Amino acid sequence: MKTFEHRLRFYLISGFLALSGILNGQDLQVLVQEALERNPEIQAFELQHDIASEKVKEVNTVPNTEFGFGYFVSEPETRTGSQRFKISAMQMIPWFGTITSRENYASSLADSKYEDIVIAKRKLTASVSRSYYELYALKAKQAILTENIDLLETYQTMALTSVEVGKASAVDVLRLQIRQNELEEMLQVLSHQYESKQIEFNKLLNRDDYTPVEVVDVLIVPEQPERQQPVNLTIHPELTRFDKLYASVEQSEIMNQKESNSMIGFGLDYIYVEKRPDLDFSDNGKDVLMPMISLSIPIFNKKYRSQTRQNELKQLEIESQKKDRLNKLESLLQKALNERETASISHQTQTRNLQEAKNAEEILIKNYETGTIDFMDVLDIQELQLKFQLSQVESVKTYFEQTTIINYLSS
Repeated sequence: MKTFEHRLRFYLISGFLALSGILNGQDLQVLVQEALERNPEIQAFELQHDIASEKVKEVNTVPNTEFGFGYFVSEPETRTGSQRFKISAMQMIPWFGTITSRENYASSLADSKYEDIVIAKRKLTASVSRSYYELYALKAKQAILTENIDLLETYQTMALTSVEVGKASAVDVLRLQIRQNELEEMLQVLSHQYESKQIEFNKLLNRDDYTPVEVVDVLIVPEQPERQQPVNLTIHPELTRFDKLYASVEQSEIMNQKESNSMIGFGLDYIYVEKRPDLDFSDNGKDVLMPMISLSIPIFNKKYRSQTRQNELKQLEIESQKKDRLNKLESLLQKALNERETASISHQTQTRNLQEAKNAEEILIKNYETGTIDFMDVLDIQELQLKFQLSQVESVKTYFEQTTIINYLSS
């Protein structure tokens, strides 16, 4: 009788915690923030964005200035003297707006890289949350199994007492012991699964594998289903990323058009002329200074036409990819909403089933007091209660996992 009272108190306390919202354990948001700060994948995406941003400075340049020096092995003789050596300089300048178009293209690529950071952070938040809820489920199941093992030990004591007075068979005791062994095996398996999942969780936070993770004792499933606000998936980072990529292709085509224009060059040639010793006139030995202007014309411009066609095809590809991803996100959202609703219904059903099972257990305890207990019925009720308890934990985990997916898509 004391066992039943103890079990009843356990359920009452658990119910109070669930209703009052009392939770113990590490706050999930704190763990998520730690993951965002420490996860190497996020750091890698941020570095990629920094590299892309730095690329803007790289393209903001003109071509290198060309310098040349030539020495006349066979000195040309001119009226003013023999030419000894030549020094030249040339600077090509891209057509007006070309450098600006390069900067805009590089900036658009950096913008798309930033979207990668946003997406990676969202995915990491979802991964940490799902892993956290899996740890919660494993911990809750261990607590349930431990409680049921203790209960079976009490039933064994009751069975032994009944055997002594001839009201039960030794087989009943053995059945209870076999059932206890099965639950202890399940408990060991769950313990190993928890350790493995804890290592996986710590990997997400980039910390020591065996850092303890304290999950909450109770997660509360609302009695009334949450009213989901309409979700505008078109502004989700996974889709706006395609918009940024599309914009980068547009900037690529603008740059391509600018690059297909001529380049103008300005230069200067200096030729050293040696004086003629046999003559004396004003221009004797006068050096040559020759300003130059050049024009680079892409006569054979198939390259630029091909690039234009490639950009057109890339834009069509991006549009198709965006539409495909939108369809998948819409399906994922609908599936998550349905599965969360199913989990809520399952949780309510298992709660009612548990109450009925506890009522049946109470009847069995009263039968024990009158000496008419059937330990086969005890095992049946215990198995039912365990099934309902584990199913209830699964429904809680599923509810919050699907909420995580919905938050990923809508927040």
